[in-house]
Amino acid sequence: MIIDRRRKLMSAALAGVALCYQPGWICRTLAQAKMSKREAEYQDRPKDIRMCATCTLFEPPMSCKIVEGDISPNGWCKAFALAD
Repeated sequence: MIIDRRRKLMSAALAGVALCYQPGWICRTLAQAKMSKREAEYQDRPKDIRMCATCTLFEPPMSCKIVEGDISPNGWCKAFALAD
């Protein structure tokens, strides 16, 4: 009985992983989930010399790969990642 339950749980977990290797809306939807500005501790002003315009996650003119909503090129958040 316990072994059957474990097999079912393992099968379900493997099926979920297999879905993410298939192109489709499920994986795209999961990958597109973004943080709120509050979660990212976003601010509309730079922090020192760090600003969204120089972050690898910024998508001009006013977007971010991981933070939702309009993002100012002069803004900053805790996910800031400077390009090498």
